Amino acid sequence: MITIRALVKGEPDTHPFSKVFNFLDEDEPIFYNMIEIVKDKLSRNLKLNVHETLLIYCAYLVSEIREHKSDLDITNNSTKILSQEDVLIGVPETLRDITFNITVDNFPKRTIHFIKPIPTVNYVMGEHGAIGVTNCETV
Repeated sequence: MITIRALVKGEPDTHPFSKVFNFLDEDEPIFYNMIEIVKDKLSRNLKLNVHETLLIYCAYLVSEIREHKSDLDITNNSTKILSQEDVLIGVPETLRDITFNITVDNFPKRTIHFIKPIPTVNYVMGEHGAIGVTNCETV
């Protein structure tokens, strides 16, 4: 049995939302089939949306919990799962803070917290007119 409730907080000007994944033992093949579809999408260099990204994190959590990894190890390695190039624009900003309440098999319920799991590159906006455009024709 897999039960995962993800509470997601993004940028300060957006509303938090939650997503629930609940699979009984007989439904677990559906969970893994969904994961394979998302992995296939990644293998074709297609970018993931928010829900597909959450599914990848859920699969990661289930795998790590079944391997008896500590919450600290799971959290520390969360930034290595997906990069900014793997997801659509806005996904890293939408998934800035994720709290997972997860129960897998007969293991005790765990709460695991990811902060900025998709690393983003810092950028600075230039001053107005700092970037010049050349070789443009005027109509």
